[in-house]
Amino acid sequence: MGVGAIVGTGIFVLTGVAAAKYAGPGLILSFILAGIASGLAAICYAEFASSVPIAGSAYTYSYASLGELIAWIIGWDLILEYAVGAAAVSIGWAGYFTDLMKSLFGITVPHALTASPFSGGIVNLPAVLIVLILTAILVRGTSESSKFNNIMVGVKLAVILFFIGIGIFHVNPANWHPFLPFGPGGVFSGASIIFFAYIGFDQVSTSAEEARNPSRDLPLGIFLSLIICTVLYILVTGILTGMVSYTKLDVPSPVSHALILQGLNAAGAIISIGALCGLTTVLLVLLYGQSRIFFSMSRDGLLPALFSRIHPRFSTPYLSSILIGVVVAVVAGLTPIDIVAELTNIGTLTAFVLVSAAILVLRRTQPDLRRGFRVPFVPVLPILSIIASLVLIVSLPRVTILRFFVWLAIGLVVYFVYSRRASHLERGNQTT
Repeated sequence: MGVGAIVGTGIFVLTGVAAAKYAGPGLILSFILAGIASGLAAICYAEFASSVPIAGSAYTYSYASLGELIAWIIGWDLILEYAVGAAAVSIGWAGYFTDLMKSLFGITVPHALTASPFSGGIVNLPAVLIVLILTAILVRGTSESSKFNNIMVGVKLAVILFFIGIGIFHVNPANWHPFLPFGPGGVFSGASIIFFAYIGFDQVSTSAEEARNPSRDLPLGIFLSLIICTVLYILVTGILTGMVSYTKLDVPSPVSHALILQGLNAAGAIISIGALCGLTTVLLVLLYGQSRIFFSMSRDGLLPALFSRIHPRFSTPYLSSILIGVVVAVVAGLTPIDIVAELTNIGTLTAFVLVSAAILVLRRTQPDLRRGFRVPFVPVLPILSIIASLVLIVSLPRVTILRFFVWLAIGLVVYFVYSRRASHLERGNQTT
């Protein structure tokens, strides 16, 4: 579950942008830093999830244990993680789709229809279409089986191993020099950008109630999945920046792009097909997750009731899915991938800070609360998790931090003007 949730957009999409603009070949060190920060946050997630017997996101169990305002802030942050993250995934999907058309069929899709206005195009049409298609699927209802998930995990890992096996024979060590073209600060900036590559590990922690021995299984599952993915990321990054100069990787499909630049069109097509399969499942999960967060917040009264309205035939929260799908499609079609990825990262990192801080609060306010898993070395590990996340936040571009504060301010206005008055908790008729 951990490997399947983690491997996806970060390695297939953001590696190129982060190497070209922030870290160069030193992106290898960035992945190590981001992996450490993710591991610290994951340990805190494990206790948080195992303390409240409710499956779901950080919003769900923060609402049950920390109160409405904190839950609202985390839910508002998760909108950036899921909805804006879905836009980033769809942009990456469009890049690999374009590469596939070129390498397999010799069709060059016009730049005007594959890039946002900020990147010299008109609209990223493939990104818009894939979001709308998956939204229609979600409205009709979809069931995910472990067998299907395992197949997709197998496809994604096979594609990565295929790239490593092919690419290692085309590495030119000269491309690794200079190793730190943007200096040591670039390593931290790169880590804050490719942090996206580790989003998804919290799905392991939310299975706490289903683990046979959560005190052993959860940390083992979290650490093994993070270690496996970090090793794969380091190998791919090293080969990618060794095959071509990091200056040529500022594209939404760097893995297949590097192979195509080497004249390996057939290999590039194989990578594109595998990446498209993997990214499609990631995109489906993100769109699904965001609609369910809206559903939960609406059910608690924090959002209008229409978001929890169920389709009479398909039994899905169709209005939430449609609204989210349209918004994500617009963002994906008109916004560059670096902007949406940075917003996703800062929203997720802020949620990590709150979840880690919540461990300290719960240990003091509810010391006797039943915990399937307990964070060791409290308060040291939660504090280290908070510091690690804050370091990555301040390493993001200043404009991204400013955009996030504007987003947070809008969220607080919505809460105090509407949500607080309309909430079921405020009215004394909270549903369980």
